[in-house]
Amino acid sequence: MVNEQQSQQLCDNLLFPKLFQTFRIAIHHSNLIIAFLGVVIIFASGRLMDLNKTVVVSRDSQGKIIQTELQKYISDSNQVESFIEESKDNGQRIGVFFTLWQFAAERFQGAVGSLFAFDLHGLVENIANYFRAVRWAMKYHFVYYIIFFAIKLAVISVAGGAICRLAALQFARGEKPGLTEALRYSTQRFASFFSAPLAPLCIIAVLGLLIFLLGLIGNIPQAGELVIGIFMLFALIIGTLITIVMIGTFVGFNLMFPAVAYDGSDCFDAISRSFSYVYARPWRMVFYTAISAAYGAICYIFVRFFAFLLLWFTQRFLRLGIWVENSEGVNKLAAIWSEPSFMKLAGAPLPAATTWSETAGAFLVQLSLWLVFGLILSVIVSFYFSANTIIYSLMRKKVDNTALDDIYTHFDDAITEPMITTEAKGEEAQSETPV
Repeated sequence: MVNEQQSQQLCDNLLFPKLFQTFRIAIHHSNLIIAFLGVVIIFASGRLMDLNKTVVVSRDSQGKIIQTELQKYISDSNQVESFIEESKDNGQRIGVFFTLWQFAAERFQGAVGSLFAFDLHGLVENIANYFRAVRWAMKYHFVYYIIFFAIKLAVISVAGGAICRLAALQFARGEKPGLTEALRYSTQRFASFFSAPLAPLCIIAVLGLLIFLLGLIGNIPQAGELVIGIFMLFALIIGTLITIVMIGTFVGFNLMFPAVAYDGSDCFDAISRSFSYVYARPWRMVFYTAISAAYGAICYIFVRFFAFLLLWFTQRFLRLGIWVENSEGVNKLAAIWSEPSFMKLAGAPLPAATTWSETAGAFLVQLSLWLVFGLILSVIVSFYFSANTIIYSLMRKKVDNTALDDIYTHFDDAITEPMITTEAKGEEAQSETPV
């Protein structure tokens, strides 16, 4: 009996197996719908902003893009300015979002290939190039980047916050609340979700400004060097604070949204909780994150394989029924839909269309394929927020010894309280009515 109790206690102390509930939670239809809507809104916003084309590209004689300024930046950042000056006069420009989207898709495809080939160097390089692309956008298209970043953060605050709330309720209590309930929670707490990632950046900016001002004083002839020497220790202390906040933000960012979703935290409480959990148990945080990343990679392979089979079987059975060829001798189905492969779900580039119907058919097929790709991306987004929500719960259990099923519910009570109060008043009025 004692051994059985000890075994049960040991199983309860092993928290990391609970991370394997992530996929089941992530593929819940409410989570996927919210993630899909968020992806569609971000994509539509980016394409709308791309009406203002600002990215310089070079094209060949047939109008095909040879190189963009982003590709030039990745290959040789010192030559970007000269590339822009040489290519801007030809009037060939594209949108920032389209450039980043295409580049990110290529890097993601490269990362997946490196993952399947167990090429760690290639995986890290593709991820690093993605962040270099973000730095390019900030440097050369700052206004565009700030506007799009604000839109993206706003959408993520609503969609990501709703997914975290759904994941928290499912993980903590096994509840499956509706879409509107989760979205209502995230919109009511929008200020906390939106400001939590921004507040540490503002703190870093203010601290950095102090060092910057000290640097300006250093320009004073003769006295500047002395002032810097006197306040050097002060500058190092500020640099230490910047480093602490930067590390806490980079590692603890994933816990900010779950803190609001789980505990109803405000902005600063979410930051405080995420920082304290990271610095209190850093190796446990790394361990949970690594387990989630490895499990997420396996789940992604499964989802991608499912999507490949879906597309492959559909294409094969369609091909059994279509044997007619177009005027170029190409099968009519092959003219509008290339055969998918596991590594390239969209298939090879299509041949040039011969009729308007082929152009329209190819467009509609690609639209359907984009729907499938959007669902795959929705699974990734839902998995990310669901995994971080579970990690937050496990870290809270280890650091604060808070029960896994302890979740903030006062918001729901506040919603139902007016209804209960109204009903109670109605009953009271009825009872006071003279017979």
